Amino acid sequence: MRSTLKYVQDKLSSRWGFLLLTLVLFWAKTVVAYETKFTLGATGSMQQFLLYINPIPTALLLFGIAIYFKGKKSYWILLIVDFIQTSWLFANMIYYREFSDFLSLGIIKNSGSVANNLDKGIAGILRPTDFFVYIDIIILILILVFKLVKIDYNPIKKRYAFILTIASVLLALGNLGLAEKDRSQLLTRTFDNNYIVKYLGLNFYAGYNVYQTQKESATRKNATAKDMDKVLKYLDENRANSNIKYYGKAKGKNVFVIHLESFQQFMIDYKWDGQQVTPNINKYYHDQNTLSFDNFFNQVGQGKTSDAEMMLEASLYGLPSGSAMTTYGTQNTFQAAPAILDQKGYSTAAFHGDVGSFWNRNNTYKSFGYQYFFSEPYYDVKANYKVGYGMKDKIFLKQSVKYIEQLPQPFYAKLITLTNHYPYDLDSANTSIKKTDTDDSTVDGYVQTSKYLDQSFGEFVSYLKKSGLYKDSMIVMYGDHYGISNNHPKAIAQLLGKDKVTSYDLTMFQKVPFMIHMNGLKGGINHTYGGEIDVLPTLLDLLGVKNTDTVQFGNDLLSKNRNQTVAFRNGDFVSPTFTKVGNTTYNTKTGKEIEKLTAAQQKVYNKELKHVTTSLSLSDEVITGDLLRFYTPSNFTKVNKSDYNYKKSDALETLKKAQEKEKTSLIEQHGGVSTESLFKTDAPELK
Repeated sequence: MRSTLKYVQDKLSSRWGFLLLTLVLFWAKTVVAYETKFTLGATGSMQQFLLYINPIPTALLLFGIAIYFKGKKSYWILLIVDFIQTSWLFANMIYYREFSDFLSLGIIKNSGSVANNLDKGIAGILRPTDFFVYIDIIILILILVFKLVKIDYNPIKKRYAFILTIASVLLALGNLGLAEKDRSQLLTRTFDNNYIVKYLGLNFYAGYNVYQTQKESATRKNATAKDMDKVLKYLDENRANSNIKYYGKAKGKNVFVIHLESFQQFMIDYKWDGQQVTPNINKYYHDQNTLSFDNFFNQVGQGKTSDAEMMLEASLYGLPSGSAMTTYGTQNTFQAAPAILDQKGYSTAAFHGDVGSFWNRNNTYKSFGYQYFFSEPYYDVKANYKVGYGMKDKIFLKQSVKYIEQLPQPFYAKLITLTNHYPYDLDSANTSIKKTDTDDSTVDGYVQTSKYLDQSFGEFVSYLKKSGLYKDSMIVMYGDHYGISNNHPKAIAQLLGKDKVTSYDLTMFQKVPFMIHMNGLKGGINHTYGGEIDVLPTLLDLLGVKNTDTVQFGNDLLSKNRNQTVAFRNGDFVSPTFTKVGNTTYNTKTGKEIEKLTAAQQKVYNKELKHVTTSLSLSDEVITGDLLRFYTPSNFTKVNKSDYNYKKSDALETLKKAQEKEKTSLIEQHGGVSTESLFKTDAPELK
């Protein structure tokens, strides 16, 4: 026994032996993390094999750097490289748990836009077992500190180090070849980062993402006006006609866009603890003057809320990685709702109970053409007024009234609620329903913050009615993205009253509400399939604003000849016929998997898939190449970002002058008397 230990100790006392030990430990913990911390969906022997071997090539390449150095320096470099790779693994474990995706250079570069209150979010996501990934580094350090293995000072010939580097590159190419054999055009056609990680590994994904990001930067530099030709051709061929019954129905009306944070469709009419969770929203959903869409999907990618806003305001998809608003919002040209409506005589304003830099809004909103952006500095924010990612909704909406009443009418006002955001943390004084009992801490608080959001909405609508704005306004409500990610299948099944959920069920779970309410609208529940990309053309048609030559990748949801294929950012899609989830196809009507498509089905499927891939790729080209700088539609003037100033003192002075000039604001209609007292709230913080 002693001789065996001595043999092992001697082998590990060589640099090659210590390198091998480091590699084995790193490989083992990575595989454990793959299996326990991610949902990569490896199916079949080949995918499982690649999942197990893919950490080795890139890890060996990086660890091999240490072999080029001598003595203690070699060991220090080896440990540092191990620590960096481990920290990358750790960070992705945490990020993936909440967002079902992997970190990208775009997210990291713009971390400041999402860092506010992030420490609280991470505290709710972290689990003690996450730190196991650092155990091997601790073990290696202890082995060296207590001299269980000796430092090998013998130099390694450079040619051997070079051979190791070449060998690791060849292993990586072999890994890529096997991956391409199992999934053709993996790197050129996939829209889902899960595929890259499960086939090629987390380190390879990091390198590929950096390459893609730099490539996107070069794309803008190399873009020309001719690149717009194929975009315009595609849009002309796929543009749906307006619905004459609804076109111009809301002409001249104020528009309230109420951003229902993380609010999902399954909450509509949902009962828990002996009560409806969202009675106020339910009422509007079923109101005869509300157009409600029950097959409306969130289509966000890594940018989450910012992607939803990009689709809502500009009818452009978010990017495959990162956030379009944070990466391109400052410099790009857009044809967005605020600018379009501003040029039709509307006042335009966004309201957000957090810092303006979140998701780069303070810059992107200027590019969109928002005249006003009321963010945290405009509000009286006390410590107990905030929770999670900003002001509590009831207080936020109440304080927003003093700015809403000053806006010259008609106006376009977007109000971003925040309380119904992970980690669904709400003090007992503000909760009026018990948590669900799925035993999933990420999920169970969701009904409490959803109910609070609903109560906030009810108070705001009550104010609109009392103030007189209600009769002159169109109220638009939409859920920006999921509140409960698909990484919680057991809890989701329990919430839905199912024994288990399929991939089809989880896709349907990603529906979010979309409602348009206005007196005399004559609505009802509309079953057309659509998503956030379709909001802008729908609203413009209702407002009677010509938009037949603008660049919009969505189509009016009320059109009778629209394409109902809903594209998801990862390349999957839903249509009335098919639901594509990865390599699996379901019958959308029945939810049953289709094992083999008929020739006729394949033809329809291919057409829908082409629509998805083409629209996503062309939208990406518009954003990454900033192609709208080359094209201006008729009756539209490009936004001059320098026209807008969101500094509180300057913006309020501008608002005051506009109010005095137009004399159409609500406060003017009330003879200069504020309507703030008409807003009634039961927020305990204000009592």
